[in-house]
Parts: sequence; structure tokens; C-alpha cells
Amino acid sequence: MSSNLHPMLNVAIKAARAAGAIINRAALDVETVRVTTKQTNDFVTEIDHAAEAAIIETLLTAYPDHGIWAEESGRREGKGRDKNHVWIIDPLDGTTNFIHGFPVYCVSIALMVNGRIEQAVVYDPTRNDLFCATKGRGAYLNDRRIRVAKRTTLRDCLISTGFPFRPGDAFQTYLQMLADVMPKCAGVRRPGSAALDLAYVAAGFSDGFFEMGLSPWDVAAGALLVTEAGGLIGNFTGEADFLEQRECLAANPRIYGQLVGLTGKYSKFASAGDKASVRQAVAKAPEAASEDTPPSEPSAPF
Repeated sequence: MSSNLHPMLNVAIKAARAAGAIINRAALDVETVRVTTKQTNDFVTEIDHAAEAAIIETLLTAYPDHGIWAEESGRREGKGRDKNHVWIIDPLDGTTNFIHGFPVYCVSIALMVNGRIEQAVVYDPTRNDLFCATKGRGAYLNDRRIRVAKRTTLRDCLISTGFPFRPGDAFQTYLQMLADVMPKCAGVRRPGSAALDLAYVAAGFSDGFFEMGLSPWDVAAGALLVTEAGGLIGNFTGEADFLEQRECLAANPRIYGQLVGLTGKYSKFASAGDKASVRQAVAKAPEAASEDTPPSEPSAPF
């Protein structure tokens, strides 16, 4: 990459490519990869661990006092004057896709400084596509500046999302939200990698994205890509507090407002009246409380 990039971004790119090489080698014979289950439908492989180790080694070789916040190995605090620099890492976002040979997954690395995302890399090893951003310097796909799409009407837009998949996820509530969004747009897609979904919003490949149940490492890098590409990202009510709130909405500014109008009542920050209306709608949904929903699964996140 260009020598004009921020030094910390260059290191993150090096780390992402190292992880991508591990992933690509494993993808040649994915059936031999050892897979374990963290919980129902939530998988981790030896490749997740190997890729994460390569990323951390690369980052800490360059910046030994930085903190780490990684999906598989957890958090370690930084030291000294660098303790407020924290790398947020998802070594393989889209593990379920990967173990099935479905080529939609990526490496996601972000640097948070004093609580703000300053550097971001999302690397798609199957296509050798590198999305990156430094705060205040714009977002790029490979060497090309990217911007969010210019569509202004939701009915013309392609929206991406992620389905609930873990026990305890608010599946019926999500179905209600999806039912509100689908008729209002040109199409909905579920690729299976939130970090790539956000990168695609930044690049204008899709017009918006929403998902519940996400963790910081799923969205940290993608969030900076979106904002540096001229888009907005926040929770379902449109507020900027989303990183650790397990709900995420992103789009260009015009479409963002229209999506907030549809998703806001499903937010944990929604008014009591909106929450009550969602509970009523979920309760009236066909078979919402019958055999399709496990007894341990709550019907709504409120």
C-alpha cells in the first residue's frame, strides 16, 4: 500500500493480509479444518485462532504496549502512555460461511484511541479486496476512494441484514422488523458477514444495513469505513451509541433517516409506548409463542 498511509494503518494492513493468507490456505481443504461450537449455531475453528494469533503478533511486534480486544482471546490492557490504544479484532468474520465453503467472510481490524475508532481495515481474502480508512482521511477500496451510494428513496435501495441465529436471540422481534423493512425497499440481502456488509455500504454496493446481536469486533472497523465514506452509523433510533449496544444501523444520510423511521421502535432505546406496541405485534404473530420458538427464547429484547 501507499507510503502515505498512517503507520498504524499500514501495520493493520500487514496483520490483515497475514491472517488472510492463513484463511486462504485453509479454504483449499476446508473439510479438514477442526470446528468447535461456542453455542448453538456459533462456531469457531482452528483457523479463527491461528488468524487471530497472527494478527496480534504483527500488531504487538510494532506496538507492544497497545491493548487488544479480540473475539477469541478476549481483552488485554495496554501499558503506559499507549494504554488508551486498543486494537479490536475479528480474525474471521463469517466463520459459518467459511466452514461451508461459502466465500463471504473477512478479517476485521480497528484501532480505538481514547474511545474513538481511528484506523480500520476490512480484508476480504477470497477477492483480495482491502477496505481501509484513517479517521479524517476518507475510506478506500484497494487504492480507490469510496463513497456511500447516492440513492435518496428507500424503495430504490438494496439493504443488507443479519438473521438472529443463537438461542435467546429475539427471533420473532427480528421478523417483525424485517417485515417492516422488506416491502419498503428494492431488496434485502443476508451475506453473513457484518464487517463486509458495512464495507459494502461504504463502497456503495448496498444502500444500508441493520442487524441486532452484534459485538464490537463485528462492527468497529466497518463503522469507520462508513463514516469516512460519507455515511451514518448508529443504533436503531439513529443515535451514535451503538458499539456495545448490540444493534447497528448504517446507510447514507438520506436513507439512514428513513430506516430509523422503521427500526426505531425495535431499539432498546425506544420509548415505552413503542416497546409495548412491538410486544403486542410479536404476540399476535402467527405461532410466535408455539412450536417454532424454543421455550427458552425470549420473544423480544425488552
